[in-house]
Amino acid sequence: MSDQFKALILNQKGDEFTREVKLIDKSFLKHGDVTIKIDYSDLNFKDGMILKNGGRLVKEFPHIPGIDFSGTVIESQNEKFKNGDEVILTGFRVGEIFYGGYSQIAKVNGDFLIKKPKNLSSKQAMILGTAGFTSLMSAFAIKAREEILLGEKVKNVLVTGATGGVGSVAIMILTKMGYEVTAVSGKESKTEYLKSLGAKNIMNRSEFDKDPRLIDKGLWDGVVDTVGGKILANVIVQTNPNGIIAVCGNASSNELNTNVIPFMLRGIKLWGMDSANCSIKRREFIWSEAANLVDFSKLEKEIQIVSLEELVQVYPKILKGEISGRVVVDVNK
Repeated sequence: MSDQFKALILNQKGDEFTREVKLIDKSFLKHGDVTIKIDYSDLNFKDGMILKNGGRLVKEFPHIPGIDFSGTVIESQNEKFKNGDEVILTGFRVGEIFYGGYSQIAKVNGDFLIKKPKNLSSKQAMILGTAGFTSLMSAFAIKAREEILLGEKVKNVLVTGATGGVGSVAIMILTKMGYEVTAVSGKESKTEYLKSLGAKNIMNRSEFDKDPRLIDKGLWDGVVDTVGGKILANVIVQTNPNGIIAVCGNASSNELNTNVIPFMLRGIKLWGMDSANCSIKRREFIWSEAANLVDFSKLEKEIQIVSLEELVQVYPKILKGEISGRVVVDVNK
């Protein structure tokens, strides 16, 4: 294999921020003890922020972004991995402070990697990526009401930001778990798509984008919230006693103006989904369940596969909320 390979390089000099796909040498890679030939990466909201201007996440330039990737080990100084192992990486600030997956070759800390389950392809892993992994985490958080807290069975679950990467996969997984899912979206054109994923009901986001009451009628046993802001504030006051809200996004706002009454009177749980730093053991469990809970034939109808060069043109759309489904990056295209 040639020591030269293609990568997307970010650079900043003064006020000038650049994105350029170029050939680089292996000596450019400065982190880690495992070298991987990458098959696929993907595009998440955080990737969009980094591609725009570093998103206040990248501290050193030049930099290779891309917070996720899947591929095959080609060199290893880590005893956990050997040449030929198929691996997945999501999170651990790869693509932020460490070089990431928008490259044909990556070199990372082996402690950030998990071995890809046999029943999952490299492409399927990146159809999910951080977004899908977060969806799985969130669904298991909702299920915890039954299995860990020994509460009543979950029936009605709400998913906000339903057409996004996290929301769309969450609908499918929660439906597979046997729950009745209501999807919240501002895109009326996607109603049939959301129903095809398993959503029983569709609500317009405008019904939640208002100042919340102190407490409201309980409607939801569980919620996967990807947007934050007023929508999350309204969701909190509508959650049933002992309900669980998996908080995993801020597409609408970082702000949350709420009150303690729903927590005190109903005992609801607001559970943050930290997909970037969760343990390897938890990651291995969640990825091992992916193929059992996700219908990839449905997801593939709404994926867009792009090259590194095309990614530079596409990424602004995720920041504007103009992408439904997932964008998969074929770094070898």
